[in-house]
Formats: sequence, structure tokens, C-alpha cells
Amino acid sequence: MRAKGPNVTPGYWRQPELTAKAFDDEGFYIFGDALKLAESNNFDAGFDFDGRISEDFKLGSGTWVSVGPLRARFVATCAPLVRDVVIAGINRDELSALVMLDLDGCRSVNPALPADDLAAAASDPKIRQAFRERLATFAATATGSSNRIRRAVLIDTPLSIDRGEVTDKGSINQRAVLEHRTGLIEDLYATPTVANVISVS
Repeated sequence: MRAKGPNVTPGYWRQPELTAKAFDDEGFYIFGDALKLAESNNFDAGFDFDGRISEDFKLGSGTWVSVGPLRARFVATCAPLVRDVVIAGINRDELSALVMLDLDGCRSVNPALPADDLAAAASDPKIRQAFRERLATFAATATGSSNRIRRAVLIDTPLSIDRGEVTDKGSINQRAVLEHRTGLIEDLYATPTVANVISVS
């Protein structure tokens, strides 16, 4: 999505470098959002949000991964255990996931869990088994490498605002999480599978 007109800002105040990055060579503002038709072949019906272009990436095979829709399906399938997910796999053979648990949802599966202990939830056998079942369901619905996730790790420490992993509005910065959690990503792709990784066939 790009826009141009008298109702669109001419740029950032006294920040020419940011302004240059925000506009294309024809003067259109670059939103970074992808849209799709709400109804096929009917522009009058409007558009639906279809993810953030900046989050999309390619697998090692050159296959594009559309992260926004994939993330939404993953979270829905893994409810109520999962609050959000970061999709990994840039230049890899397959996708994997770094999972942020929903502690209230986890306690609905295991009421004995402490209220605010992310590490306890991530290591709890009941939670891991319940998540494994949901991951298997998600993997079974995949139609190809661009939407198949068979390995995941449950993050056991909160995301950091100071490191830019989460914004002050609460949204997750996927790139920052991938940059600061490289150890977990290596775990996800290790052979044989390491203990903290949940894997399904």
C-alpha cells in the first residue's frame, strides 16, 4: 500500500533521511502494509489487511513466506496457549516458531501454574503436551514449505522493550526478536533435536 496526495504528510520534521526512506521515487508514502481485495475482482468492496511487507522473507529455496496471515493462523490454532509468535526461517530449508505463551490461557490448561511465571509455564509438561498437539494440528493443515511449521520453542523470558523486541504499544518487533534470540534459533535447527524444542512430524 502506497499513498500520495494533499492529505498525506510531506515527510518527517527536520529528518530528511527518514523522509527519504518513507517515500518512493514517485513521491508515494510507503506504508509497509500489504492489502488484498475484500471481494475478488470488486474494488468497490474495499480491501483487507494482509500483513506487513517488512516481516515477509524467503526460505533458502527462494519461496516467499507471508508472515502476517501465517502468524494469525498459528495463534488461532494454538489458542488459548499462545499470545503471539515470531516466525523464523530466513534462508533456511523450513520454518520454525518462537512462541510467546498466554499465561492466562496456560492456566486454563493447568490451574496449578503460578500466575506470572513464564519459565514455569514454558517447561510445564502439561503445557508442552497441549502445545505439541496444537502444533501437530497446524502442521497437518500445511500446503507447502511457506506455511509448514514443525518445530517451535516456548520462550521462557519476557520480551524486552529496551532491546526493541516489543514496542511501548505492546506489538512485537519480529526482526528484533530474531536478532536477539539467535541461540534459540540455533536450537530450533539443531540436529538432533535439543530438549527445549517441541517437534512434530
